Amino acid sequence: MKFWQHLLSKLRDTQNVYVLTVIENIGSSPGRKGFKMLVAEDGFIFGSIGGGVMEFSLVEETKKMLQDGDLKIFLKKQIHQGHKQDGSGMICSGEQTVVFHPLDTNHVSVIEGVLDCLQANAKGTLTLTPRSINFSNEQQEDKFEYKITSSQDWFYKEYIGFRSTLYIVGGGHVSVAVSELFVTLGFHVVVFDNREHLNTIELNTSAHQKLIIDFNEIADYISEGSESYVAIMTNKYTYDKLVLSKLIRNNYSYIGVLGSTAKLETMWEVLQKEGITTSQLNKIHAPIGLAIKSQTPNEIAVSIAAQVIKIKNMNQ
Repeated sequence: MKFWQHLLSKLRDTQNVYVLTVIENIGSSPGRKGFKMLVAEDGFIFGSIGGGVMEFSLVEETKKMLQDGDLKIFLKKQIHQGHKQDGSGMICSGEQTVVFHPLDTNHVSVIEGVLDCLQANAKGTLTLTPRSINFSNEQQEDKFEYKITSSQDWFYKEYIGFRSTLYIVGGGHVSVAVSELFVTLGFHVVVFDNREHLNTIELNTSAHQKLIIDFNEIADYISEGSESYVAIMTNKYTYDKLVLSKLIRNNYSYIGVLGSTAKLETMWEVLQKEGITTSQLNKIHAPIGLAIKSQTPNEIAVSIAAQVIKIKNMNQ
């Protein structure tokens, strides 16, 4: 979301901006479909299209076009196999095609549409062509659609919106660190707690939503489905157990519970006595996260993120 926020800020500041987008990648290209970078008239740069000497060269070219006022839409193929025609100077092999799109104040409404979509956790489609950049509320199944016939005959469509949502039950210090990390990973992040005026909830400026609820009603707030991930980390054992008992029979891609092995063993025993089956409990990731001996909130966040990413990518 920060990319679009920076872009909108520059456009509202009446600056000309180039948006560079990778619309095709082949092999081990460092840039992947959807990678974006903005280069503004004042020299501000944000994002990446793969890094290295290739990116530096394209950014310098873009800066010159902005200075010269030579603003046009075009695409450029980069072949990462040394010095050859269309060569990027990199030797990692693979290819990528980058579209250069100049934007100005006339495009403010388009970028506002993208940001409104993301902030509302809605879905839409960004479309790039040799003549325009547009955003619509049309929804497409695939993350990307594109076709390149020639330098003047191509299109690129990108799904806009959060495909995956992380629901964090508990608003403490670990929740803040987890929120910050998962937002950078492209998740929609929702935090729940049952305590009013909690300092760490107020300090959490990363989460897209923060809700104070009754944990007895937690299932009403979490959508079932393959794009839902749940991390339980309340401030009490009794709340962890309550939340898990309300969610364990529902369909989510991931449920993890923060806590010591001893605490969780006790919880498992109690839940089994209450009718929860061993097969249901075996689906829960507890203790939450990969076992990397994490101790600080930031380290715990990394361990959770690694585990969730592994599950998400294996299911794609």
